[in-house]
Amino acid sequence: MIDAVSDPDLVRLARAGDAAGFGALLHRHEARMLATAYALLGYGPNAQDAVQEAFVVALSRLATLRDPEAVGPWLRGIVRKVCLASLRARSPILVADLGVDVAAAAADPAELLDRQALRDWVWHALEQLTPNLRVVSMLRYFTEANTYPQIAELCGVPVGTVRSRLSEARRKLAEQLRATAAVAHPDAAARTLRSHREAEESLAAMRAGSAAATLAETWSPSAEVALPDGTLEHGYGRLARMISANHEDGVRYRLTNVVAGSDVSVWETEFLNPPDKPLHCPPAGVWLHFLDAGRTQRFRLLHVSQP
Repeated sequence: MIDAVSDPDLVRLARAGDAAGFGALLHRHEARMLATAYALLGYGPNAQDAVQEAFVVALSRLATLRDPEAVGPWLRGIVRKVCLASLRARSPILVADLGVDVAAAAADPAELLDRQALRDWVWHALEQLTPNLRVVSMLRYFTEANTYPQIAELCGVPVGTVRSRLSEARRKLAEQLRATAAVAHPDAAARTLRSHREAEESLAAMRAGSAAATLAETWSPSAEVALPDGTLEHGYGRLARMISANHEDGVRYRLTNVVAGSDVSVWETEFLNPPDKPLHCPPAGVWLHFLDAGRTQRFRLLHVSQP
């Protein structure tokens, strides 16, 4: 029985893609992780949220654990960091490495896909959330646009709504991870790789001066488009003109990250300004696509002041 397996062996199983092994580790150490959170945050939902967030962080960082014998203290250390970040009102501990390593994928996609079992487990759990909970979770855990104000702007909701959705999402995500530990999951890595290729192809076409034609291929003609200046458009005409004008001025977009769900896709880009116009565009942008049957129905573009 897996309950009789040692911590180091469970770590090795989890690293090999055995979701049940990772689930057993969490079950074994959850009580002490909760005790750590209670000591820092007090008894209540904030402490429980911290432990649930630590579950996701631990899953993404398992490869960095040097001593499998010390997995218990390591898990509690993650809880402490999450709690301290909460107390200091800082950004969350980033778990962007849960997403696909694009550089590695470009080098050897087959090798990358062989390492996706645990990531697919997380994505399968994410796909069970409601669309509102899923999109705030994707932004929080997989992108650089992970602060409450940034998520609120991208989703068009108040910061308080973001906080409540994330709290509910963490609870349900932890439940799903436990419930689906032994289930075979769809290949989320392949979906992300496909979305990355589509994003690269779209940006390349835009660089060639075909922004409108490119958007026409994958967007609804009446898509709702929210732009960084606060305007809301129906149709992508103004966005296409803005992209074309930027390229004519020498601005280039470099794709830095893609996060892909079944009905939401996020592109993160750097804006590379020409030497004679270094302040033409902000350093970075987040392109949030809400999809229906693979076509963009709603879109929000967020300019980010720090790359």
